[in-house]
Amino acid sequence: MKEIYALIEMNKRREAVNLKVERQSLNMLFKGNPGTGKTTVARLLAKWFAELGILEKEKIIEADRSDLVGEYIGQTAHKTKALIKRAHGGLLFIDEAYSLARGGEKDFGKEAIDMLVTHMDNQKEMFILILAGYPEQMDEFLETNPGLRSRFPFIIDFPDYNANQLLAIAKNMVKNRDYNLTKEAENKLYNLFTKQLRETNMDNFSNGRHVRNIIEQTIRNQSIRLIQQRLYDVNALIQLTAVDIPT
Repeated sequence: MKEIYALIEMNKRREAVNLKVERQSLNMLFKGNPGTGKTTVARLLAKWFAELGILEKEKIIEADRSDLVGEYIGQTAHKTKALIKRAHGGLLFIDEAYSLARGGEKDFGKEAIDMLVTHMDNQKEMFILILAGYPEQMDEFLETNPGLRSRFPFIIDFPDYNANQLLAIAKNMVKNRDYNLTKEAENKLYNLFTKQLRETNMDNFSNGRHVRNIIEQTIRNQSIRLIQQRLYDVNALIQLTAVDIPT
């Protein structure tokens, strides 16, 4: 992100003294497992690029294969063109982009890829494209079209979170919902995350989404406990204890 900011800043300074400025492609590839923040970062980039004047407005169109690929001849071209038109002036974010190449040569997904490549060249001033998905599948996806890799100057990896980071996410979620974790609950959560990271296939681990599911289950467990114990004071309503953490 530093080089993007530096480029934008220098272009503004060049414009100020009447030097030529040519806009570079800011298309990106996001590679990471589910729940690592790819969509969140894309939304933040849409806001940042709008503030910097790179995008006309703070607009992000979030899409997947179903938004581009049709079932019959001609549908894919129509759907893809319509999606690109909607993204004009903003950012187009396509999640699980590798699924566009999953059907083989006869699949209409290839048509969508070819159209995206064409519009990336002809309309780079009009929108920014971000393709996202699992790391290994995205690498395979890039091999399906010889021109894909060169059209994405920015490839950003989103690593899986460690136990400390998962706990920090959990604490932030809890705080935003007006709850509080006791120290014992924090320790139990940390141990739970450590165990799960050690025993889980990371391709199937949803990182931040997994944390959300754990916190929501914890809140449900607390609700049952408070009803059973007839505890309704403010302190009881706020506190999430170790016994509330699912095992």
